[in-house]
Amino acid sequence: MLNVNLDAEAEQYLVEILAHENTNSGELIKQLLHDRWQSLQSPQTILERMGGYPEQLFEGAADLSDRDVREQFIRHKIEQRYEQSYISCLISRSCWLIVQSSSDFSCGNNV
Repeated sequence: MLNVNLDAEAEQYLVEILAHENTNSGELIKQLLHDRWQSLQSPQTILERMGGYPEQLFEGAADLSDRDVREQFIRHKIEQRYEQSYISCLISRSCWLIVQSSSDFSCGNNV
C-alpha cells in the first residue's frame, strides 16, 4: 500500500487522466512506473527489436556477398515463386489461361 499526498494541481491531473484512460489509480500508477522503468533500461538495438538475425540469410548459399551467387539465388527464388503461382492458378481454375505461344503461358490473376 502506498499513500501519496498530492497538491490540488496534481490531483486534478490525476482525475483527468483517470477519466481519459478509463482505469483506476492503482493500474495507472503501475503503468506509469513500468513506463518510467522501461525508459531507464538500456535501449534495444535495431537488430534486437527486429527479433535477432534473420535466419533466412544463413540458409542456402554460403556466400551471398558474391554477385554471381546472389544473382543465381534470386533467379532460383523467382522461378520457384512463378512455378508455385502458375500451378495454383491452374489448380484453382479461378483465372483465365491464355496461351500466347507453345511455351509461354499467362495467368489472368497476374499472380
